[in-house]
Amino acid sequence: SSSCPYLDTINRTLLDFDFEPSCSITLESSPHIYGCLVCGKFFRGKGKQTPAYTHSVEEGHCVYVHLTKGTFWCLPDGYEIDKTEPSLQDIRLALHPTFTNNQIQTLDTQKELVRDLFGRRYLPGYVGLNNLNKTDYLNCVVQALGHVRPLRDFFLLAPNDDNVI
Repeated sequence: SSSCPYLDTINRTLLDFDFEPSCSITLESSPHIYGCLVCGKFFRGKGKQTPAYTHSVEEGHCVYVHLTKGTFWCLPDGYEIDKTEPSLQDIRLALHPTFTNNQIQTLDTQKELVRDLFGRRYLPGYVGLNNLNKTDYLNCVVQALGHVRPLRDFFLLAPNDDNVI
């Protein structure tokens, strides 16, 4: 692990980890999909002859995250970025968010608005969904179910418990 000189090229406003992790070139879904932290696109692999490697060479985008493992990589050099790099902590949390019981309990009492990466204000625990071509009715149902405390709490804690899902 080492530090990466390209960390200042990361564009957080283009990062969205809510979509299916599949390669934007081959459309493959595999356990080895990397997100380009410069343009936000997803690519398969990191070795030579892979879409991620090619993208790093052709576009000069050098910082990637393994979408399953949450490890950060510098391509085309092919080295893992130090896990303790503090400037990547917010991305790590956005990629695989986890919540404690105490954090979930405060959701119902939270009255202070916070800002997202775009500067928009929102109440923590209540965020919108991506509208993927006429899914607004489904989004409405999911938003309503998300306000049912026991159901919301179950799904917020589920990623922390390997026996649930």
